[in-house]
Amino acid sequence: MIEINNLHKQFGKLKALNGINLSLNQGECIALIGPNGCGKTTLIKSILGMVIPTKGSIKVNGFNIEKTNLYREQIGYMPQIGRYPDNMTIGQIIEMMKEIRSTKRLPDEALMNKFLLPGMLQQRMHALSGGTTQKVSASLAFLFDPAIFILDEPTAGLDPLAAETLKEKIIEEKEKGKLILITSHLLSELDDLITQIIFMQEGNVLFHLSVVELLQSTGEIKISKAISNILKNTKS
Repeated sequence: MIEINNLHKQFGKLKALNGINLSLNQGECIALIGPNGCGKTTLIKSILGMVIPTKGSIKVNGFNIEKTNLYREQIGYMPQIGRYPDNMTIGQIIEMMKEIRSTKRLPDEALMNKFLLPGMLQQRMHALSGGTTQKVSASLAFLFDPAIFILDEPTAGLDPLAAETLKEKIIEEKEKGKLILITSHLLSELDDLITQIIFMQEGNVLFHLSVVELLQSTGEIKISKAISNILKNTKS
């Protein structure tokens, strides 16, 4: 669904992406991980069209994203920190997004309902806690039933119940054949979700493995320990 070929991005002298090649397919839930400054955010923003690569190409369902904006309708994006107009209400934000997307599909309000947002539609965004703002961001990402989800630290700031509700929704969408790309620093929260792992370091993809391959190659049973094992062997 997403094909990334020889992708480079340079900010002045800083090489944020250094020849990234990736193939991301439907039905996969992929963790994009790596240390701060490794290029994860630049890669995500490049896919979303928010950053223009210095070199290389990105195709979504066969279409080069440089030549069309329509592919964005196939993506549900949840930012790490959602920023919304302070004086708008939750309800106004949701209605505004519905007007912008103008899709004929019925909205998927399941997550919004589980988060009990319909009873909070009159609350203004500036008055919301960080966790409730995260619930709004998650609900908007899933609202339009896209084929691809890009979720940036999706459980950050959520209480345990809300985090579990979101994870259940992610699993449900994966089982429908959607492509889900997740960034997270909390590897322990990913064990039940992901099928593949992409590890980035200094603008490069250090490895892209299925979870099965990762665990088998390291002899570990936990993803976090398997990754630590690989990194130790890489440095030694």
